[in-house]
Amino acid sequence: MKKHHYLYFLLVFFTTGCSKDFLNRLPQDQLSTSGSLATVNELRLYMNQFYEQLPNHPNFTGGEGIAYDDARTDNMIFTTVNPRLNGQLTISNATALTEYNQIRGLNFFLNQAKQAKGNAADINQYLGEAYFFRAWFYFSLVKKYGDVSWVNTLLNSEDESTFLQRHSRLVVVDSILQDLDRASELLAIQNNNNSMRVHRDVAFAMTSRVALYEGTWQKYHQAKGTGFASSAVTAQKINAYLTQARDAAKKVIDAGRWQISSTGNPLADYKNIFNNTDLRGNKEVLLFRRYNPAENIGHGVSKYLSTGGGDIGLTLSLVDDYLTRDGKPFVGAAREQAQKTYGQELQPTLRDPRLFQTAGVSGQPLRPGGVVPPFPPINQSGFNRNTTGYPMYKYIEYDNIAATTDDGMSAAPVIYFRYAEVLLNYAEAMIELAGDVSLATQALTPLRTRVGMPAVNIELEYNTQADYAFRNLSKALQAVRRERRVEMVAEGTRLDDIMRWAAADVLLVGKRPLGALFVGSDLAAQNTATGFYNDALLYFDTAPAGKSVNFFLSGQPNDAKRYIDPYKQVMPNGYGFKVNRDYLLPIQQRMLELTNGKWKQNPNW
Repeated sequence: MKKHHYLYFLLVFFTTGCSKDFLNRLPQDQLSTSGSLATVNELRLYMNQFYEQLPNHPNFTGGEGIAYDDARTDNMIFTTVNPRLNGQLTISNATALTEYNQIRGLNFFLNQAKQAKGNAADINQYLGEAYFFRAWFYFSLVKKYGDVSWVNTLLNSEDESTFLQRHSRLVVVDSILQDLDRASELLAIQNNNNSMRVHRDVAFAMTSRVALYEGTWQKYHQAKGTGFASSAVTAQKINAYLTQARDAAKKVIDAGRWQISSTGNPLADYKNIFNNTDLRGNKEVLLFRRYNPAENIGHGVSKYLSTGGGDIGLTLSLVDDYLTRDGKPFVGAAREQAQKTYGQELQPTLRDPRLFQTAGVSGQPLRPGGVVPPFPPINQSGFNRNTTGYPMYKYIEYDNIAATTDDGMSAAPVIYFRYAEVLLNYAEAMIELAGDVSLATQALTPLRTRVGMPAVNIELEYNTQADYAFRNLSKALQAVRRERRVEMVAEGTRLDDIMRWAAADVLLVGKRPLGALFVGSDLAAQNTATGFYNDALLYFDTAPAGKSVNFFLSGQPNDAKRYIDPYKQVMPNGYGFKVNRDYLLPIQQRMLELTNGKWKQNPNW
């Protein structure tokens, strides 16, 4: 099959209507594709624009960005229900395939850059970056839409061959992995992240991410019969992807250039990665985005989270998934007793200390001169409100007054690749390939050691509770998936995991995300006894005359235990995610018309 097609119709249709002139220009915030790219400096300047297209942190509450991305999953929720999780998207929500704008710019670069004059190693570096970014943008397209058109040549604006077939996602993913292979051959070897540019180990880490995604996507969608596995996929092909994921991760591990960041402080080392405003030199972080509010390059995460609210909250499901301090599932009598006193279940003396460093616990520093209050602000409104009773603590720059009071003054970094994910990818791929379980789980020991937790023990931590979503998985696979969840919270990976595991049926469908125990804990007493909660704003079940309920609890009024249940009224039957539709997004109707039916709508839209 040809490895190139024409992108003209995509660029023209989604950006400028019908004008062919668009193909001779890029948006004003991008460099022209008409220049010569004759020097190494021009190559560097041209490639800089693609770093700006990597995900960032939101600059306001509710905004899209890495820190809040888990609000699209079972880990966190906003006040408003996510429409995709609830099956509420329609074709009118379909968006333009803007990644193709970037892909065209990269194709131009790859066509021109080989003619540049200068140091060969420098030229190779920027060529490697181009292959890496082309893989990045195509991977984004595949995750959202499945089959897409693979385009790897620069187009002639006069070419009329504009009606394209979609390639199978297998073809596209194979092409992505080929680009990453080229990138790894061309990119420089670095033993630190000081340049803040893509390097060889980033390409290997990306290979492990892509190959693990596709291998597990095909495996689990095929096994569950969702209709989203490629018809041509075989067990051999699935294993080939998983093998690539394992081997790419192992290259990073074996190189010995990276390690889990630890100073020997198990109660702070994990969180300090995420509120450290300059990660240059950190041996765990392979690639990150650095912010500098002094140059008007900042975000608003610390401001909104440092209220203890942020209009966001961690879910009970996530909190429950952290093991006890001795490495057992948090179930039974220990859970019952801890939940009676608000915040007790979050304490590092009882639970995996990563929970204490991810959720706000009473007494932790929250901002200069302020600490996390004894009870969460569930009675507030707007960004001051916490939705579940479990505030998010990760990313808060609690010792920076500007970051916690002003918009755009946060500098907590976005981490794109860190060694922890490489270890998790390796362990999961090994287990999926029925490899050595002890070797796979041993790879995760540094993650546990950093926070003072015992090494993975698949027998001890196996959760067989009837309401545990992954109770039917193998012991090893359950352990690795749990470890991935708690290690990677709010880093933009959870939605991808749910989608590739075809796990929406057990994690989302018919389920409402709950928060902390209210009735049955000392939280309820604060509504009347201490005045911490304002009765005029906090009602449940019924409200005084002329008032409306804005706070809901699970169960019935006389139940001895009732959890915070934010979506009880708006989503009484739980998430309405459609497993035969919502694993992929819809294609714009006008695109289907423009291609004369050669692009088909994704299933059941």
